[in-house]
Amino acid sequence: MASPSPIDQVAERIERLLLRHAELQRTNALLSEQVATLTQERDSLRSRLQAARARINTLIERLPSASQDQEQQP
Repeated sequence: MASPSPIDQVAERIERLLLRHAELQRTNALLSEQVATLTQERDSLRSRLQAARARINTLIERLPSASQDQEQQP
């Protein structure tokens, strides 16, 4: 059996490189989608955290202070 010519070897290698390139493009697209999803989730969690902090700060402000407690005691 004769060995493939150099042109056939180059052509085969180019085909493999093109397939690998297509695979990497698909992988990159999937990873970009994941990054976008995670970024959106992170932003949502940050927003929820800020809202929770605001609610907690409001509740803390409504608590009587220690000095008010001492004034109210007989």
